[in-house]
Amino acid sequence: MKILFINSVCGIGSTGRICTDLAQECESQGHEVKIAYGRNGYVPEKYQKYAVRIGSDFDVKVHGVKSRLFDAHGLGSKSATKKFLEWAEEYKPDLLWLHNLHGYYINYELLFEWIKKHHEMEVRWTLHDCWTFTGHCSHFTFEGCDKWKTHCENCPQKNRYPISFFLDRSQDNFDRKRQAFTGVKNMTLITPSKWLADLVKQSFLKEYPVEVRYNTIDTNVFKPTQGDFREKYGLQNKKIVLGVAGGWGLRKGLQDFVWLAEKLDDSYKIVLVGLSQKRIKLLPPNVIGIPRTNNTQELAEIYTAADVFVNPTYEDNYPTVNLEAQACGTPVITYRTGGSPESVPEENVVECGDKDELMEKIKMIACIKGRN
Repeated sequence: MKILFINSVCGIGSTGRICTDLAQECESQGHEVKIAYGRNGYVPEKYQKYAVRIGSDFDVKVHGVKSRLFDAHGLGSKSATKKFLEWAEEYKPDLLWLHNLHGYYINYELLFEWIKKHHEMEVRWTLHDCWTFTGHCSHFTFEGCDKWKTHCENCPQKNRYPISFFLDRSQDNFDRKRQAFTGVKNMTLITPSKWLADLVKQSFLKEYPVEVRYNTIDTNVFKPTQGDFREKYGLQNKKIVLGVAGGWGLRKGLQDFVWLAEKLDDSYKIVLVGLSQKRIKLLPPNVIGIPRTNNTQELAEIYTAADVFVNPTYEDNYPTVNLEAQACGTPVITYRTGGSPESVPEENVVECGDKDELMEKIKMIACIKGRN
């Protein structure tokens, strides 16, 4: 069987690694596999045999400008999409497995017009966030918005990803997505959490069957891995409180880590991975900031070195960082939000925003691990 995945990236980031893990599994079963991607021309060498680029960096930039000026995310990249669909028409996949379609790289209307012409093709779509059924945003929990249940308009998150500087076309975007994404004859939706599955059933996508399949990680990579991380940063006698995210901000709980840095004594050290250089410069002196890395070996070493992994996210689907940390032998604490608690023992789940309880959990777990 020929299988074609489509995702914003290939082999990097959480969704990119999910796709390549699935590709390897399918290939081991004897299937022919390709992964079409659009963002970031970098693909790890071992995954390049799967990779098919949609468009170019220039196409992504032009699409990004269109999105920012006209609130037209997913409606650019027409030429790049047409060229890719010519390739896909020749490849003739038996199974098309969609992942993130947002990311300024593909035109979803042209893609679904092509999909609807191929009733013989099985379609699966793994949703990693809520963008598919909203008029603009990818998450709405923090904002507390439920317009997506009826009809988006006057978007309160116009200035959030995918940012629109001027126009608010959330009402039109909602209609165009509903028109494009409904009416596919043979499509199954897959969500990595029960939380997201429940939301999908309340959206205009409720016509499709929904399966919950928890994300998995490569445990050949993410496992207890010894390294020199503690020695490198002078943390031999410290209790390391670790946070990892692809994009830090209020909704990922960065401000909660800053609060913790003020409250925890000198026996603790907070380490945050995935920060921009600009944010690193703004951190308190007792917080170590590390830029984003796609080196999974390095990540595994950092996870292993930590005493406790903290994920104070205020909105999330089913974060793979929780899985990666636990696979490396490090206990995880998270807020009760989205699907994040579904991968963590109940005793390590803290009510969203309760920083005092979060700090007490950190102290208790770090001490236990220290004794072990």
